[in-house]
Amino acid sequence: MSLDVYLIRNKWVSYDKGKTHDKGWEDVFDANITHNLTTMAEKAGCYKALWRPEEIGAAKCRNIIKELEAGLSYLKDRPEYFKQFENINGWGTYEQFVQFVENYLQACVKHPNADIFVSR
Repeated sequence: MSLDVYLIRNKWVSYDKGKTHDKGWEDVFDANITHNLTTMAEKAGCYKALWRPEEIGAAKCRNIIKELEAGLSYLKDRPEYFKQFENINGWGTYEQFVQFVENYLQACVKHPNADIFVSR
């Protein structure tokens, strides 16, 4: 099983005379990571921002940027500590998780008003 993350934003198009029109929704980011990394996420302090954003009132990317930054910093500062939480079957490594958090954070910074949708 895995976590699927989707960041979606409303797409607006400008026309003459300053008018804008809603052109629907567009995906700006999607990613997938194994549930085997939930312990690592908990220990890094970013589990709820990643797996359960609705529990911390995070509907938009801007609502989780600080948690992702802090978690990523903690992960990078203590790699040996976090590697102990890797899954022994190889499905869920420290390197995979760091890359996932980095990519997710970059997308959130680029699209702070995007809506967060997760599927668990």
